[in-house]
Amino acid sequence: MVSKIRKRDGKIEKFRSEKITNAIEKAMIAVSQHNKKIAEALTKEIVKVINERISSFKDKIPDVEQVQDIVEEVIMRSPYDRTAKAYILYRRTRAHARELKKFFDIKDDLKLGVNAIKVLEERYLLKNKEGKIIETPTEMFKRVAKAIALADKKYGENVKKSEREFLEIMKNLEFLPNSPTLMNAGTPLGQLSACFVLPIEDSLENIFKTLEDMALIQQSGGGTGFNFSKIRPKGDIVQSTKGIASGPVSFMRIYDSTTDVIKQGGKRRGANMGILRIDHPDIEEFIVSKQGIKKLTNFNISVSVTDSFMNAVKNNSSFALINPHSQKIERRVNAKKLFDLIVNSAWKTGDPGIIFIDTINKKNPTPKLGMIEGTNPCGEVPLLAYESCNLGSINLSRMNADKKIDWNKLKKTVKIAVHFLDNVIDANKFPLPEIEKMTRANRKIGLGIMGFADMLVQLGIPYDSERALKIGEKIISFIEKNAIDASKEIAKRRGVFPNLKKSRWKIRLRNATLTTIAPTGTISIIAGCSSGIEPLFALAFVREVMEGKRLIEVNHQFQLELIKKGLWNEKLIKKIAETGSIQKTSLSSDIKRIFKTSLDVLPEWHVMMQARFQKYVDNAVSKTVNLPEKSSPNEVRKIYLLADKLKCKGITIYRYGSKPEQVLYVGKSGKLTKADVTYAGGCATGVCPL
Repeated sequence: MVSKIRKRDGKIEKFRSEKITNAIEKAMIAVSQHNKKIAEALTKEIVKVINERISSFKDKIPDVEQVQDIVEEVIMRSPYDRTAKAYILYRRTRAHARELKKFFDIKDDLKLGVNAIKVLEERYLLKNKEGKIIETPTEMFKRVAKAIALADKKYGENVKKSEREFLEIMKNLEFLPNSPTLMNAGTPLGQLSACFVLPIEDSLENIFKTLEDMALIQQSGGGTGFNFSKIRPKGDIVQSTKGIASGPVSFMRIYDSTTDVIKQGGKRRGANMGILRIDHPDIEEFIVSKQGIKKLTNFNISVSVTDSFMNAVKNNSSFALINPHSQKIERRVNAKKLFDLIVNSAWKTGDPGIIFIDTINKKNPTPKLGMIEGTNPCGEVPLLAYESCNLGSINLSRMNADKKIDWNKLKKTVKIAVHFLDNVIDANKFPLPEIEKMTRANRKIGLGIMGFADMLVQLGIPYDSERALKIGEKIISFIEKNAIDASKEIAKRRGVFPNLKKSRWKIRLRNATLTTIAPTGTISIIAGCSSGIEPLFALAFVREVMEGKRLIEVNHQFQLELIKKGLWNEKLIKKIAETGSIQKTSLSSDIKRIFKTSLDVLPEWHVMMQARFQKYVDNAVSKTVNLPEKSSPNEVRKIYLLADKLKCKGITIYRYGSKPEQVLYVGKSGKLTKADVTYAGGCATGVCPL
């Protein structure tokens, strides 16, 4: 009788048949065939076959692979072929992951996906001086949980309890903080925030002081935002030297070049947001500044648009461009023609986006401290000068139970996440004293979500539907309400944020802002879910996971749906991987309706979804409206006008193929759709994956 099993590392352990039962049950649940008695009956048959072949095993001890071969064999000849396929596909995925872990010498104690392992190796797991990885994924989460929980000591609170709670939600991939926190918590660097805004005044001394500050922030893993609107226009006379001003775009190029030579924390590329007001005399040069190869490649750019400008566009009237130095009108332009320049440039290159600055300032939480002029690189956090914000996202794909949203679990996760993010402010080692002062005075945090598209699929709701809009609004309003409750509770113990009296808040809160929707990028890859509130970007595609090795990655929910319906086959998957979409396949309309990709969703649904979330987000929403290559400039125009009408705080579009380099390529001429290792959805340029 079988009593022992040989593990993959050669260790001999006690054979436990219940492990086989558990594995079969998981496969049955995945394809809606769950029946515990059948799983137990299959296990008995598997153990019987193992015993019949016991003499053929080395020392009469089967190894893990031999047992799994028998599991496949027995289930395949049972009436439960769909369970067998689910088991086989899972086994294959784990085999790829083990191969990758062996290649990078990573001990994965959480059984993460192939791409998660690759991202962790590249960016997150600590390495020694020789570049050898010295922690497991669990040890990474323990490092982070311990460092962040330690802030409780300052308030006489239970550090160990918080450490357990923080570790639990990260290990379970229910919540993850932004990249700098995962990278730097518990290390000598200790810089934990993702988002910064720095001021730029109209003096050479200030411009280069800010450049130095930017370098320090980016070196520590943060992204930076700037508003260049105070810089006098090109051709203006500089009174002190009688020289000629070169204008804001020239200084943006210097900032871009500096970012080029700084690899953030040695782990990720630099990212900037460059903003210019619509009434700046150099606005036309700014709008087209990214047209052409290799221009401002480390910048996202956005035009800061006012309500008065949008009214002038609608009325087809003239609009004044004002010298920021003299405050005199330089010239007047036709507002509609200027708006068309923005539209056509965005259509050509994806830049510029638009931020609706008056809408932002109407919701400015601390108006007595000044007007908000800038945002972080992806626009989801409008900030005052020298403010920073630390972000984290709840994985909604883990907030479902029996095809229903688990509101109790979501509420509990929000409470722990707000506590975590508030602690980050105390645990943080800030790159500049000015940033530390402003951040501690306002204590802004940005709790958001990821896995929204996955949740909709789990619930059987199409992304482009009124029902999805209502679900999105219900979820974010629930998160906002519970985040406020959590912040109020913390304020009772620790005190309010120091600038509360200069804020709009009428209640005692710990944090000036609480919610944000970020482009979760690499953290959603670790969590194994879709990015932010973006639709699925592809259902089957190729990633190069290590040198010369490419794997077809299939959306997990889509994979299970095909197995449930008896439709799974390798030929079909390869066909789907040519475009990433199923809309032109022979699959049924009900599958096509649920499994639409970003390019399958009409643009107005992207904007409407963003607007629904913005209603209950007190920072902003980062969302890319992905457009097919054949889209017209008029479609871009409609998107921008709709975003203004629906009171979005900003809007970004990306027309597929409008930049020479992308992190997502849809297959053509027999080639398969290919995604960069760090791409999880949203803007296909890949700037600033958090």
